[in-house]
Amino acid sequence: MRIVFMGTPEFSVPVLQALYDAGHDIAAVYTQPPRPAGRGKKDRPGAVHQRALDLGLPVRHPVSLKGSDAQAEFAALNADIAVVVAYGLILPQAVLDAPEHGCLNIHASLLPRWRGAAPIHRAIMAGDASTGICIMQMEAGLDTGPVLLRQATPITPDETTGGLHDRLSAMGAALIVQALNQLPDLSPQVQPEDGVTYATKIDKAEARIDWSQPAAQVDRQIRGLSPFPGAWCEIGGERVKLLSSAVVGGAGEPGQVLTGLTVACGSGAVQITRLQRAGGKALDADIALRGFDPGPFVM
Repeated sequence: MRIVFMGTPEFSVPVLQALYDAGHDIAAVYTQPPRPAGRGKKDRPGAVHQRALDLGLPVRHPVSLKGSDAQAEFAALNADIAVVVAYGLILPQAVLDAPEHGCLNIHASLLPRWRGAAPIHRAIMAGDASTGICIMQMEAGLDTGPVLLRQATPITPDETTGGLHDRLSAMGAALIVQALNQLPDLSPQVQPEDGVTYATKIDKAEARIDWSQPAAQVDRQIRGLSPFPGAWCEIGGERVKLLSSAVVGGAGEPGQVLTGLTVACGSGAVQITRLQRAGGKALDADIALRGFDPGPFVM
């Protein structure tokens, strides 16, 4: 099929690669404009932009698709379909309608649960037992379109957003190739009105640990915010990111260090298994604790 691909971050890269490897004609890759990055703050292309260049694909990075010129340029590609995954711009109706078969979105949740910006983070933070990928026909509403294909996967008790992100990215890449191969035979399923939840964008204010919360909730917060933005607390007067954890037995005053980096919560305790000190690398807790005294309490 003749495809317009629209995506920006690392999550989208395996999808672009899978479409390319499957032999589809990628007419153009739409992505966010290069952003300042690194010490020199020079404009640097995003992950999808760089992969498209590596593959020799034409790249477009408009700041908006609302203008008539941008919409005309999109329509002139005469695409059979557009594949959209974590693109970052709202698609006006004229863009949604331009490809012969419309626009398909790869969404990292089991819709209608977790519509919106941060479905992977929210699924872990809420303690969901499973999540998945949906291939959805796009319409004007926020992730409201009918679903063509879905695939579920369990969320393991030790899974972080980073690990789940990578698994769902690979699942999405395989599922969109399957959807395009089976497109004439797929029957879009309208999303039910029951069970709708919204995955609002993560606010950095959510990242500070409150040890008075139950251990299960603290553990989900740590894993759900890992690696970005990273749940944090103060250990020995130093701000530290907590990147991995497990619920363990133990009791004490909230924030009390019971042993090593096992910390008492409002009920139960959490063992910190991976962390990152300010200006340092992410390390397993046993290595990070060498020469580092957390004191009797973390804050």
